[in-house]
Amino acid sequence: MKVQELIDNTGQQMRKGILELCILAIISDEKEAYPSDIIKRLEAAEMIVVQGTLYPLLARLKSAGLLDYTWKESDAGPPRKYYSLTKDGEEFLNGLMSNWQKLVEAVNQSTRSLTANNKEVK
Repeated sequence: MKVQELIDNTGQQMRKGILELCILAIISDEKEAYPSDIIKRLEAAEMIVVQGTLYPLLARLKSAGLLDYTWKESDAGPPRKYYSLTKDGEEFLNGLMSNWQKLVEAVNQSTRSLTANNKEVK
């Protein structure tokens, strides 16, 4: 496997690892979010995801009691399912954000010498 492929694969795994956090943050920000709108926001942030990835994750978060949904009428067809955070979902998101901040600090501290001078590893 070539180095660029390894870099791409690792980057993809890193994005998958924080996808749940990003989805919950989008839903929190929107108060209620329709799945295709979540996908658009993720794509805009280069956190590319497909419906086949999003829907099982939303179902799992709903089963865990972190999300709820309501049906709303749509001008464009059948009613749509809009997701929102439950109280437990808000608490969970706050915990994930705290963990994320600690992780960012740890990574920044570990890579400080490389990023301070825009150095490349030699």
